[in-house]
Amino acid sequence: QVQLVESGGGLVQAGGSLRLSCAASGRTASTFYMGWFRRTPGKEREFVAAVNWSGGSTWYADSVKGRFTISRDNAKRTVYLQMNSLKPEDTAVYYCAADESITRVRNGPTFWGRGSQVTVSS
Repeated sequence: QVQLVESGGGLVQAGGSLRLSCAASGRTASTFYMGWFRRTPGKEREFVAAVNWSGGSTWYADSVKGRFTISRDNAKRTVYLQMNSLKPEDTAVYYCAADESITRVRNGPTFWGRGSQVTVSS
């Protein structure tokens, strides 16, 4: 089992920055692929970004490419999502997720956090 706890959400003005953190616990947490998703009311859950176990490979949705950066610190068992140049349309609940492969992370991860609200005001 892997437990995931997000933190770092909040309210920010358009153009500002926030950094989300996801603390992972569990025996295999440091070897899993990790990802971030977001959901807004009335919309489907959207893949945002993912990173492999070493941090050497990353994947991003086109909507956040160039603005968001995913990274991980395995010593701290923490994954980060640095969000810059935020837009009102980035407003959502952001969820951390984990699984054994990038395919599983992108299409239906097994392990989820409870989410952290990010609100971007115009």
